[in-house]
Parts: sequence; C-alpha cells; structure tokens
Amino acid sequence: MSLFKNSSIYLSSNILNALVPFLLLPVLTHHLSPDDYGQIAMFQTLVSGLAALTGLNTVGAANRRFYDKLTTETLAEYNGACIHILLLSSLGLFFIAAILSSPLSNLLHIPESWIYFAIAISAGTFIIQLRLGQWQIREQAVKYGIMQVSQSILLFVLTIFLLLWLKQGAFSRVNALGIATFIYVLISIITLYHSNLIRVTRFHYNNIKDALKFGVPLIPHIVGIFFLSAIDRILINKQLGVGEAGIYMLGVQLSLGMIVVFDAINKALIPWLYKILAANDTAQIMRMVRFTYLYFVIVGFLGILAFWIGPLVVKLVAGPAYLRATSVIGWLCLGQAFTGMYLMVTNYLFYARQTGRLSLVTVSCGIFNIILLLYMMHIKGIVGVAMAFAISMFIRFLATWLLASRCCGFSWKLSF
Repeated sequence: MSLFKNSSIYLSSNILNALVPFLLLPVLTHHLSPDDYGQIAMFQTLVSGLAALTGLNTVGAANRRFYDKLTTETLAEYNGACIHILLLSSLGLFFIAAILSSPLSNLLHIPESWIYFAIAISAGTFIIQLRLGQWQIREQAVKYGIMQVSQSILLFVLTIFLLLWLKQGAFSRVNALGIATFIYVLISIITLYHSNLIRVTRFHYNNIKDALKFGVPLIPHIVGIFFLSAIDRILINKQLGVGEAGIYMLGVQLSLGMIVVFDAINKALIPWLYKILAANDTAQIMRMVRFTYLYFVIVGFLGILAFWIGPLVVKLVAGPAYLRATSVIGWLCLGQAFTGMYLMVTNYLFYARQTGRLSLVTVSCGIFNIILLLYMMHIKGIVGVAMAFAISMFIRFLATWLLASRCCGFSWKLSF
C-alpha cells in the first residue's frame, strides 16, 4: 500500500477519532463547571504521566523488532515478553499508589480511587497500543483506523449516557474511559492471539532484557514529554486553581486538533522511512530530506494561522465560562506545530536506537519548560504558561533535529 494511501487512511481515521471528542467538548463545557472539567484534566494528566511506567515503553521495542526479519513465533514470544514487563510494572505501580495515593489525591484534587483507576487505564492503553502498533508496522491501516475510530465512538456514547442520563458529573468521563478501555483490551488480546502475534506462556529473559534495553532509556524521554506537555496543568491547578486548569485544558484539547494531521502523516511515514534508512539509498534519503523541509514550512504556516482561527473556534464550541481560553489557543497551537516538526525528525533517532540521547534532550527541555512556565505564569497567568509551552516545544524541536543530523550519517543540506 502506497505512502499516500496509508496517509489518507490514517488521516481520515485520525480526523474521525479527533472529531468525536471535539463534538463532546460543547456538551462537557455546557454541563460541567470549570472545576469539574479541571478534575477530568487532572485525571487525564495522571494517565499520560503513567505512560512512561506502565510497560516501560516496550511497545516501541516490539514495533522496532519487526524490522529484524525474525520468524512469526520469535516475534510472538518477544511481544509476550513486553506483556510480562507490563504486568510486573503495573503491579509495582499499584503498590506505590497504596503508599502515595493520599498526597497525590491532594495534589491533583481528584478522589483517591481515581489514582488506581488511572493505573489500570494506562496499563490497558499499553495493550491497545501494542495491537495498533502491530497493524501499523504491517501497513494494515484500515484495521488500525477501524479500531481507533470505533473506540472513540464508544467513549463518546458512554460519556453522553453517563453525563446526561445518569448525571454522574466529572465521574462520567472517567467511568466511560474505564469501560471503553476494558472492552478494547479484550478485543486487542483476542486479535493478537488470533493472528499468532503474542505468546505469554514462556518467560524469555533475553527478550525481556532486549525490550528493556530499548524501553528503559526512554523513561526520561517520556518524563521529559510529561514536563513539556502535561506538567503545566498540574502547576496551574496548584498555583491558580482547578478552574483555571479546566479553562487551560479546553485550549489544549482544541489545539490537539493540529496533532491529528501530524500524527497521521507520522504513522504512515514510519514504515517508509525505516525502509529507506535500511536500504541506505542516497537518492531516496535526499528525497526524504526535501520532503521534511517542505513539511516544516507548511506546519509553521499553520501554527501562525492559528492565532486568527483559534479564538473563533473557542467561541464556537465553548460555554460562556470558558471564553478566556481564546487568549491561550494561539500559543498552544504554535507549540503543537513545533511538536509536528519534532515528530518528523525524532523517527531517525528511534531507528538508530539513540533513545538515551533523545531522553537527554527531552528531559533538559522539560526542566527548562518548568522553570520558564513558573516565571511566565507569575507574569501573565495562563497566557504565560501557553507562551512557555510554545517556546519549549521550539527548543525541543531544534535540539532533536541537531541530534538527528549528527547520529544518522547523512547530510541535511538541500540538493536539487
């Protein structure tokens, strides 16, 4: 299947996948207060923060292992080793939560039970991502899209039912996430077994060691991403209140619409890019470099355009209590544009297995983001936080691009 066709499928599924929660935003902002919406934001922030620890990032190891041309049985055992890592890491997190649930609950302003729920949802998401990743690397974009979109539709229906009919308030979104995740974990496990892509009955130390060698160096990387893209909500919640966090989160949710397109292109690009790098064809690599530069120009233009379009979208979909999000949406979208550029260059480092160096860049930028946003928040409130996000994402993109240019063994100079 061609890159263009795969990109079209991924883009269509990503648009549908993003459209569902986008349609849900007016419902949530008209039936939940900023405080309630802020609680949901804190829960989702916790789930994203746990992604570095549930499974220890070994989904990427399973995807990368496919290109080593191993037998189906060997790959199934390797995928099974990633499940073993998931089980052990999740048990460890539940033990830690039993000790720290009370202070975490006070910090995030969420019920203690939601902390255990977040660990379970994060673990379930790992299994779903493993299933999706196995389709992606085999270029089975249609199956990927069907599963992705159907899960979002189910989540939409469950949230509406729990919010409007059962009147569960902020609990409606959390409970809907739990139910939808459970159902799609079952689907993922069944389809993985049916396709002979997973075997968990044998414990292979060497496979576990290899997967951890790939995934553990990424823990600082994921933590750094958390510092860059999620810690802002926690600091706003602590310094300015959960209501301000809810308003800021609305701007974040809307800005994520840009990631829909970037993620679709990236998903289709990875198999194509890895094949070109494996073949080491100079002409193809130069074509890829030219495509990357053109992509940077288009994405940068979209980021600037969002300063005019973003406020109009906020006024269209948000309730009256959330209109202050118009002041942050432009900066958040610009930051997402730099994220799109970052995605284009980070794949080179994953292929080269330079996850340790990537982690160093991400953590450094994440720490810089925390310092900058605390300073900017003191001066300009949530607008300052959004500005700090955009600046930090720009620096991360430049640093990652520089690292990729040094590690990948080819020139980034344009040749026509």
